[in-house]
Amino acid sequence: MPQYLALIYGPADQQALRPEDFEGQMMTEYNDFHEAAGPAGVLAGGNALYHTDTATTVSVLGGKGGEIVTTDGPYAETKEVLGGYYLLDVADLDEAIAWAAKIPGAWMGKVEVRPVVEFSG
Repeated sequence: MPQYLALIYGPADQQALRPEDFEGQMMTEYNDFHEAAGPAGVLAGGNALYHTDTATTVSVLGGKGGEIVTTDGPYAETKEVLGGYYLLDVADLDEAIAWAAKIPGAWMGKVEVRPVVEFSG
């Protein structure tokens, strides 16, 4: 079965996870999504991400074996940031879109759906 990555983007000012974020209506909505998608066999994985101020961007100057350079913060400065993801096991893009629309992050931000390249062993 194909896999799709559902990348959850939201406003940058709403991405810092605090203890109170794990309570309330939004967490109830995410729990409801898990209760629907889990038993349906759709969820292959997923996690929330900490705020972008915890990110470290890594690059290698000159290619393989070159100098490793790190920068505090995300690769791109944007108004919306990646806040989490789900790995979906579904039949096709249409089903991936249908499930992505049920992710609470889609209601106040955006969910980008991308097919996963599956390399054979």
